[in-house]
Amino acid sequence: MNTDSNHSQKDKNIGRKIFLSIVGILLVLGLCIFLVFHNYLKTSLKPLNSSDKSFKQIKIPMGASDKKIGSILQDNGIVKSGMVFDYYVNSHNLSKFGAGYYRLSPSMSLKKIADSLQKGGSAQPLEGSYGRVLVREGASVDQIALAVDKGSKYSAKDFINLMKDKNFIDYLVKKYPKLLKSVNRSKDVKYPLEGFLYPATYNASDNISLKSIVEQMVSKTNYELNPYYKKISENKLTVRKVLTIASIIEKEDFSYNDKRKIAGVLFNKIKMNMPLRASTSIFYILNKNHLKLTNKDLKVKSPYNLYKHTGFGPGPFNNPSIASIKATINPDYQDKMYLYYVANSSNGKVYYYEELNN
Repeated sequence: MNTDSNHSQKDKNIGRKIFLSIVGILLVLGLCIFLVFHNYLKTSLKPLNSSDKSFKQIKIPMGASDKKIGSILQDNGIVKSGMVFDYYVNSHNLSKFGAGYYRLSPSMSLKKIADSLQKGGSAQPLEGSYGRVLVREGASVDQIALAVDKGSKYSAKDFINLMKDKNFIDYLVKKYPKLLKSVNRSKDVKYPLEGFLYPATYNASDNISLKSIVEQMVSKTNYELNPYYKKISENKLTVRKVLTIASIIEKEDFSYNDKRKIAGVLFNKIKMNMPLRASTSIFYILNKNHLKLTNKDLKVKSPYNLYKHTGFGPGPFNNPSIASIKATINPDYQDKMYLYYVANSSNGKVYYYEELNN
C-alpha cells in the first residue's frame, strides 16, 4: 500500500511539474508574442519611410470601410500595415473619411494620413491628366508655375509673367479688397500674389484663360479667409502679415496645437523687435531646400532674410494651408514669454524656451 501511495505521489509531482512547465512555456510564449506585436504596432504607427518624400495618387472608392482603406494604403506602399491603420482610426474614434483621389506619401504619419482623408479627396484625378492644376499646400509661386506648365496649355514663363503683371494685380486688388488691400507691390517683393493662391485643384482646360486660372486661386483664398477678416483686424494685423507667419508655420510638420504655439513664439519675437530667424526665408531666397543652412546662407543679402531683418519682411514665402492660417489667427502664447522652440526629431515633440540654450 505504501509503495502504491509513493508511486501515486510521484505521479502527481511529475504531473504538477509538467503542468507548471507547460504554463511557464505558454507564459513565455505569450510574452514573446506580446512584445513582438507591441513592437510591430509601435513601428507601424510611425511613417513607413520618413526619408521618402515622394507622393502617390491614391483612389479611395465610395463606401470603403476603414479596413478596406487600410488595405489600399498598404498595397500602395503608404503605410506598413493596413490592420494597424484600421486599429489606429478606430482607437482614436476617427471617421467620415471621404472618397476620391488623394496625394499621400510614405513619409506621412498615420495622423497626417487620417487628417488628409477626413478633409475629403478630389472627385477628379490629381495627376497625369491634362486640364487640371494642383496647387500643393506650401507650394511657392515658382512651384505653382511648374504645375501650370504641366497641367495646362500655358507655360511656366507665362505664369511667372502674369505674377508680375501690374495691371492684372491692380484688377484683383479692386475685386478682392479685403484679401488684397495689404498686398505688397513694392520693388522688394518677388511676387505680390505669393501666399494668396489657395492650395487646391483648379480647372485649366483649353478654353480657360490663364488669368481665370489664377483668379480661381485668389477667389478660393478669399472664400476661405472671409470668416476671419474681422478677427485679423481686431488683432491689429493685415492679411499679408498673417499669411507671412502662416507660410513659416506651414513648413513645420507639427500638430495644429504646436503650430498655434509656434505662432505665439513668432509674434513674441515681433513684439520684442527680434529677427524671426526663419529658415523658410533663406530657402525662399535661395530657391533651394538645403538639408542644413550654412553661415554664408544666413548672411545672404535680401529683404526676405529674416535672420538679418526684424519684422514680417516683404511678404509670404509660400501659399499656406488653412490649418496654418487658423493657427496664426489663433496663436497660443502659453504661460511664459517663449521666444524659441526646438523640435526633437526622435520623439516628434516641440520644446519651448524663454532663452536660447547653448
